[in-house]
Amino acid sequence: MGYHYSCNGLLLLVSVLMVVASSAVGSFYQDFDLTWGDKRAKIFNGGQLLSLSLDRVSGSGFQSKRDYLFGRIDMQLKLVAGDSAGTVTAYYLSSQGPTHDEIDFEFLGNVSGQPYILHTNIFAQGKGNREQQFYLWFDPTRNFHTYSVIWKPQHVIFLVDNIPIRVFKNAESLGVPFPKNQPMKIYSSLWNADDWATRGGLVKTDWTKAPFTAYYRNFRAIPCNNCGSKWSSSSSVSDAQRQWQARDELDATSRRRLRWVQKYFMIYNYCTDLKRFPQGFSSECRQH
Repeated sequence: MGYHYSCNGLLLLVSVLMVVASSAVGSFYQDFDLTWGDKRAKIFNGGQLLSLSLDRVSGSGFQSKRDYLFGRIDMQLKLVAGDSAGTVTAYYLSSQGPTHDEIDFEFLGNVSGQPYILHTNIFAQGKGNREQQFYLWFDPTRNFHTYSVIWKPQHVIFLVDNIPIRVFKNAESLGVPFPKNQPMKIYSSLWNADDWATRGGLVKTDWTKAPFTAYYRNFRAIPCNNCGSKWSSSSSVSDAQRQWQARDELDATSRRRLRWVQKYFMIYNYCTDLKRFPQGFSSECRQH
C-alpha cells in the first residue's frame, strides 16, 4: 500500500515539474496565432515547437497575440536546410500603418554549400533603408540558434547566440527617427523572394526541393522594467538574464564580440554605400 502511494506521489511530482518546465518557456499556442498559409504553419510538441513551410502554392506565417514596447525578445530558429536559394525566412517586430516602426531579421536562402545571409533593418516612422548584412559563423540549418532583439529607448541591439552583431543608437538629437512610441507585434514568415533574395535574383527557387521548412522554439519575452513597458514577462527569467537585459550599454566583452562580428562577417553596411546613398549618413553612422 505504501508503495502504491509513493508511486502516485512520484507521478504527481513529475506532472508538476513537467507543467513548470513547459510554462518556463511559454507556449506557441498561448503567445502566437498562425495567420496564413493554410496548414503550412503548424504548432506541435504540446505548443513547444512551431514550423513554417513554403511550396510552389504558398508560404506561411504567424504573429504574436500581444504588442510589445521595449524589452528583450528571444527566439530559437533552425533554418531551411539544403538548397534554399530564393527563400526568405523573416522574423521581425512591426507596428502597422504608413508611419510604422519595424525591427527586422531576415534570413536569405542559399545554394547548398554557400552561407546564409542575415539581413537586418530598422524602420522608424515609416522610413527604412538602414540595412546591414552578415554571414553567420555557423551553419544555421543544423541546429537551433537564438536570435534576439534588445529594444530600449536608448538603442536597439541585434544578437545571435547572445553575441551582439549590430547596435542602432537613438540619434533623435541629430534628427534621425527612432522606434520608441509605437508598440509592435512579433511576426514571422517563410516566403518566396527569388526575384531579389539570392544574388540579387540571379538564382531562382528550385521547386523540386520543396517543401522548404523552418522551425521555431523557446520564445521568450522579457520586459524592460525601467522603460515604461506595459506588459509582463511571458516566461520565468533568471536573475542573471534580468541583470544582463537591464544594462544600458554593452560591457567590454560584448563590445569586443561586436567588433569581431562586424570586422569578419559583415558584408553590407548602408553607412558605407555611397552609390546608393550619395548624401551619406555620416552624422548618424558615427553614433553606431
